[in-house]
Amino acid sequence: MEIAQCGAFVQWWWLVAAAAAASLALTALLRHYALRRHLLDVPNARSSHTRPTPRGGGLAIVASFAAALVVAGYAGLLPTPLILASIFAGGIVAVTGFADDHGHIAARWRLLAHFAAAGTALLILPEIPALFAGPMSGSLLALTALTEAFYLAWMLNLYNFMDGIDGIAATEAVCVCLGGAALFLLGDAPCLAIAPILLAAAVAGFLCWNWPPARIFMGDGGSGFLGFTLGLLSLQAPAFFWHWTILLAVFICDASLTLARRALAGQTLHEAHRSHAYQHAAQRWGHLPVTLTTAAINLFWLLPLALAAALDWLPLPVSMVAAYAPLLALAWHLNAGKN
Repeated sequence: MEIAQCGAFVQWWWLVAAAAAASLALTALLRHYALRRHLLDVPNARSSHTRPTPRGGGLAIVASFAAALVVAGYAGLLPTPLILASIFAGGIVAVTGFADDHGHIAARWRLLAHFAAAGTALLILPEIPALFAGPMSGSLLALTALTEAFYLAWMLNLYNFMDGIDGIAATEAVCVCLGGAALFLLGDAPCLAIAPILLAAAVAGFLCWNWPPARIFMGDGGSGFLGFTLGLLSLQAPAFFWHWTILLAVFICDASLTLARRALAGQTLHEAHRSHAYQHAAQRWGHLPVTLTTAAINLFWLLPLALAAALDWLPLPVSMVAAYAPLLALAWHLNAGKN
């Protein structure tokens, strides 16, 4: 796709607005559906909320984003393989999660579906996105593909883990998408910015209903789809992959430290709990302050560090240490992984 074609995206501003509006309207319909079908997230000892709340609203994000991708593809703004990978592979994740929201699916079958989605995405794309530049042998290429499949599955599950208080997962997605789009625009890759902008719009529409106090939750279908899609978008430009991990540092640090400490304590990793750092913080200060703090960290700390590295104002390793070290220390201080 030529760069000149991508410049035409400014004439399609209405598509961004339409994605947000469609998500807003679909979330309202899904809330009505969930209330009628009694698809409620009922509080228990491991919950961070205190009242029954409809779930499954993330399907609005999936549907509005997929529709926007199709329109953008028809207009020649996005390559077909990316659209197909996002819709078909992401659809596997969304359908699996939505089915789990309706009735429990065993963890092993969910994990199998997650890796099937990752493999589908990597097969659909014309070339396996490489984390490292330069020529690769067949065995190294296979190892890279396997690593990326694990990365996509981890991002998917990471997002499920981190969707535990009102607004935090949607807020994180909007911030990361806008940051990723900024990286692509400043890095002379404007075509790559289109998909994250459309995803941010779709999530923003849902966020209007999910903002604290939430009137609906996105459910596993929505959170898994977001994590998977963000992982897929981060792989599209090898030069910016590590910069995306800076943007995602809040979720990566909390989820990784929590998982590690629970594993060392011999606890069941897929069992529901509320021992993440953000959950401990929400118990102290409430959902809204934690969600707002997450947004502030993303916009005023992580995004500047990612941009500084992309523009060569700071060495990438320095930016990564500056991003991760304080967040790991904060998660440790908040007893991430401890009940």
